[in-house]
Amino acid sequence: MRRMGIGVQLYTVRDDLAKDFRGTLRRVAELGYEGVEFAGYGGLPADELKQLLDELNLKPIGAHVSLQNMRNDLDKEIDYLLAIGAKYLICPYVAAEDRHDAEAWKSLFGFLGEAARRANEKGLKFAYHNHAFEFETKIGDQYVFDALYASAPEHILVEMDAGWVQYAGLDTLKYIADYAGRLPLLHLKDFKGMINNQINTVELGQGEIDLPVVIQAASDADVEWLIVEQDRCQNPPLESVATSLKWLQDNYLSKF
Repeated sequence: MRRMGIGVQLYTVRDDLAKDFRGTLRRVAELGYEGVEFAGYGGLPADELKQLLDELNLKPIGAHVSLQNMRNDLDKEIDYLLAIGAKYLICPYVAAEDRHDAEAWKSLFGFLGEAARRANEKGLKFAYHNHAFEFETKIGDQYVFDALYASAPEHILVEMDAGWVQYAGLDTLKYIADYAGRLPLLHLKDFKGMINNQINTVELGQGEIDLPVVIQAASDADVEWLIVEQDRCQNPPLESVATSLKWLQDNYLSKF
């Protein structure tokens, strides 16, 4: 078993960030998280955010950047991430209107490939974060997920969300193994059925995911960061990310 970094996708604590961005980042650091993945920057200039991250000893893994923001000013998004010392720019989601058929997906693959190329040229890595819908449509004989990576193998890396892969009915362990070497970021997302016709995300260790075997598979696949993400929290979000980190401390970090 390899020692991987432990981070949190800050979308999980978005409500706290909206009230107190700096204070919430400070609390995340106090909990013991080593890195953070952004989903917005609280309106802070890059130099101020970098100073805060340095002060808190939090590593900026990267950021989820919307397709709209990438289309509006990709260079601005790349330059901001480079300025705070981040390594990854991640496409987090594709809205329904951008994926209504195979041709729309193929067009999107072209845009993502070009965005990845431009990010690479500036020294940033580009990844795509999956949900379940990438496994609901096929292009030829491939799921959209696989077709995306086949379309630009040299540019686009994988940020696999283990919870969504299992929720879609696929073999998470096989997918992790299949993308070994191209999978630097793994979202650890636990869930327990559905609530209000949506995935019911829960704290790590409280749901259906066999997390120890997923973590072992991630280690075998050379994953760099395990990133906690909970789409919706039944408990206060900072309490939820604390509970998930405690599970990792007891069941993973205690081995080192």
